Amino acid sequence: MDIRKLQKIVVSALEDIKAKDIEVINTTRLTALFDRVVIASADSNRQTRALARNVQEKVREAGGDVVSTEGEDSGEWILVDLGDIVVHVMQPAVRSFYNLEELWATTPSQRRKLIAANEAAQG
Repeated sequence: MDIRKLQKIVVSALEDIKAKDIEVINTTRLTALFDRVVIASADSNRQTRALARNVQEKVREAGGDVVSTEGEDSGEWILVDLGDIVVHVMQPAVRSFYNLEELWATTPSQRRKLIAANEAAQG
């Protein structure tokens, strides 16, 4: 399936269940493992599970494959691996703590600079 079509299906599936702060990060220059990371927030364990399920259902309905899903037991952070796209559905506190946007939105050299700056600021 075309990456743009898959991305549109994922974002639409997240919007259907009222995900918050949906962010799509193009990772083609950062890793060969996948082309996009999609991060979305949910208000509860129940909503994270519903969002992850809806993404899986919509992708399968469109003829796509779901490689695996992790984290459904706790519901705080659910990862849906679609091969070319990895979807992270997280509760706000978990999302803030892990800050995946910063990790994936920067190149390795920029990450090293950010880490060094953070370490220097912490003393």
